[in-house]
Amino acid sequence: MNYKYVTLYSLCVFVLGSCDPLVTEFSNIESPKKYTAKTLVTPPNKDTLTVVTWNIRFGIGRANWFGDSCGDLVLFDDETIKNGLEMLAFQIAEMDADILLLQEVDIDSKRSAYIDQVQWLLDHTSMNYGVYGSMWEVQFVPSDGLGRVNTGNAILSKWPLSEAERIQLSLRGDQDALTKAFYVRRNVLKAVVNYPGNPFWAIGIHASAFSNDDTKQKQFLEFKDVLDKIDVEGELFVAGGDLNELPPGASKNNYCDEDRCPDELPENDEGCDFSNETTWISPLYNTYTPAVSLLDYLQNENMYFTHTRTHNSNDERYEWNRKLDYLFTNTEWVARSERTHQEAELESDHVAVSARWVLP
Repeated sequence: MNYKYVTLYSLCVFVLGSCDPLVTEFSNIESPKKYTAKTLVTPPNKDTLTVVTWNIRFGIGRANWFGDSCGDLVLFDDETIKNGLEMLAFQIAEMDADILLLQEVDIDSKRSAYIDQVQWLLDHTSMNYGVYGSMWEVQFVPSDGLGRVNTGNAILSKWPLSEAERIQLSLRGDQDALTKAFYVRRNVLKAVVNYPGNPFWAIGIHASAFSNDDTKQKQFLEFKDVLDKIDVEGELFVAGGDLNELPPGASKNNYCDEDRCPDELPENDEGCDFSNETTWISPLYNTYTPAVSLLDYLQNENMYFTHTRTHNSNDERYEWNRKLDYLFTNTEWVARSERTHQEAELESDHVAVSARWVLP
């Protein structure tokens, strides 16, 4: 999501005039919001689990939202959001997901009809438990009537979750102090999945999308530090999310021309040139096991692309053009079980990445 169009947050101070905090700043480590489905579904016994990461674009599918697709749509009604969530729930069932690492999930936002999307997905899939860590909780955003926003990361599981934490990541270093005060606060979300007799960690991340400095590199190292601490304790994890980063060795590193809206100038480009970031996620590849090996990716890049530009003319197809979404573990994935679900092209501007994880 492109938040560069909603930077007038400071006006809210004068509009609201209340004692309530306008923007939630979050502690470095805090407890996330916990969820349980209205009706619990008994999960089957398995020796492999399907783990999925997916940036769901707050349930609006391919709509031309003003913030990220050169569009003019700002708010969506209840029916539109529920239709989008139904498409997501169908794909989740088709994948037979056991663990979901989700990004861009709204729980109390005017733009998505104030639907709590974590609770909705729990109540309309076979998932039973969830935790949610906000990355952007603002009481009122005046830009184009956007209003209240609460969006972030979520972990959904068929088994109970415990020891959950929201861990703050570094803020962008290329913004002035006022913009930074009202901007997105990225995080790592982690929880223990209490699989009977064999608990393990699930960890999700959504890294910075539009920084032009080394913010993402800092966030990747912070993410790896979370994984390292679990690994050194001899505990197991599955981890992943939207890293907003290309794999090392990607054949193309600059997407600015195709990402730019017709009325934008090159000097306003943000987060589209990856040419100085080619090794930033190498430490993750070098230390842990990716669902898609770097060798497989480099042999057939198109097969593993997970993202498209969000603005297309009416006569263009959505073509996947880069890989931004990843899964890692400190054990093993089932060989050749990974899937990049490019067939699901209407649910979001990202596709889901899934793989079967071997229960030790």
